[in-house]
Amino acid sequence: MTDDGQDTDTLLAILSSLLPTPQPAQHLLLEALIKANGDVQAAGQAMLEQGRLAPVSSGKKRKRVNGLDGWLTQPSKPTRARSQSPVKQTQATNHPATLHATKPSSSSTISKPFSRSTHSSNASSSSSKPVVNLMDVLRPPPPATTSVPRPLPLTLSNPVMVAEHTPCTLHPSVLPPELACRVLYTMLDQARDWQRNKWWLFDRLVESPHRSSFYTRSELGQNEEVEAWRKITRAWYNGRESEAPTVFPPAMEEACKIIEKAVNEELHKRTRFPLEWGGDPSEPGGENVVWRANFAAANCYEGAKESVGFHSDRLTSIGPYPTIASLSLGTPRVFRLREVIPVDEADKRAARTYNIPLPHNSLLIMHASTQERFKHAVPPQSTLDKFHPTFPPPAALPGLTFDPANCRINITFRFFRPDFHPDTIPRCKCGEMTTLRPDMKQRQKEQITGGLKGKGRDGDGDDVAKRAGAYRYWWCCTAGDQNEGKGCGYWKVMDVKAEGRGPFAMDV
Repeated sequence: MTDDGQDTDTLLAILSSLLPTPQPAQHLLLEALIKANGDVQAAGQAMLEQGRLAPVSSGKKRKRVNGLDGWLTQPSKPTRARSQSPVKQTQATNHPATLHATKPSSSSTISKPFSRSTHSSNASSSSSKPVVNLMDVLRPPPPATTSVPRPLPLTLSNPVMVAEHTPCTLHPSVLPPELACRVLYTMLDQARDWQRNKWWLFDRLVESPHRSSFYTRSELGQNEEVEAWRKITRAWYNGRESEAPTVFPPAMEEACKIIEKAVNEELHKRTRFPLEWGGDPSEPGGENVVWRANFAAANCYEGAKESVGFHSDRLTSIGPYPTIASLSLGTPRVFRLREVIPVDEADKRAARTYNIPLPHNSLLIMHASTQERFKHAVPPQSTLDKFHPTFPPPAALPGLTFDPANCRINITFRFFRPDFHPDTIPRCKCGEMTTLRPDMKQRQKEQITGGLKGKGRDGDGDDVAKRAGAYRYWWCCTAGDQNEGKGCGYWKVMDVKAEGRGPFAMDV
């Protein structure tokens, strides 16, 4: 989980783990959460008091059920390590949910002449609680009993397969080779100042398993604009304090222009979704530009074990149905997609995992509906195919902290929408900006006739114009990410008309 705090799936998993068996249906859990404004403990108490759980038979020994308060406050117990066979150890290493461990992996050690720099922590120094592995805190939900078989993972090895099975497009060798290497060296040089994000989850301080930073497209010449970007940065990665983003370096700006053109060419071929941005940022009489990259998040994955778990990107400032262009440079890594199955389809089909190998200089465009329907991850790997650049580092970069043969740089170019300016984002009872999330489990699929431009097909192969469903979104409190896990439980459904959002791609 990176970029994702306590999302709906996490809350459902916690609530499920608090309740005795047999487990209630998932739509009942979600209904209880909504009524409790996202408060897991209150939702659990309400379900117990309302008798939503089947009683335990008197003819059998009752299972001991701890109270909710006791479960949440009980100290973690050390577990005894179990011996595993070589086969099981290999499977555990490649499990998609495996996240960053606090002890550095030997596979990520850099050989001379490269040296590792020491990075300062961005967590509060006033806290005496140690930083722990995220997966030591997040307890998976109990396995669901279903007769629906889960499809085997599918590797999408070429652009045709990617477009057939997902709402994404893959562009290999998107940049000129020399420029791709120049951008890689530039970002590796700047990565020494990037940090691992830290936030609170379930009264524990957890750490992201890779380094990140932010960049803005234009010069920040006015104080108001600087403050707006700082607010966006805080809202994007779990509310942590941060400086204003760095301006695109020259090589990154040169690459952005090429990527922006490729994205717009793809968007003109596709069907627009209802809540996509409907404004036209182009100059009068100029090229029709539907999407413009004005912001970017950069990530550095060093070695085979640095990763990020399944998540969907926060929509707070990029709005519903965003388009995100993800550029991969350096060591090849696997990008993993998995659809979130709606509640009303859970008994008919199971989610499938798609693995997309992303080599150096490849561009993956995550089109509208990807963040609403799928979660994505970069899993750890047992081995790496080391990258050997075809061009040497520029003379202006005499030494690099990170070994280009052992690192992957990922730059995700985004368009932050004017109608989701930080000053228009609702505030929770904590006084902090809320986070916008889609209702992935119970997404609506209302029939929409007319109003959609062009032709296009989504990942299921259905005509988008026939099922361009109006998803439900809500604003929720995430102040606990940087407040020792303490939030107010604020929960509000987004109303685009009442909030004055838009213009949109079609009338809503």
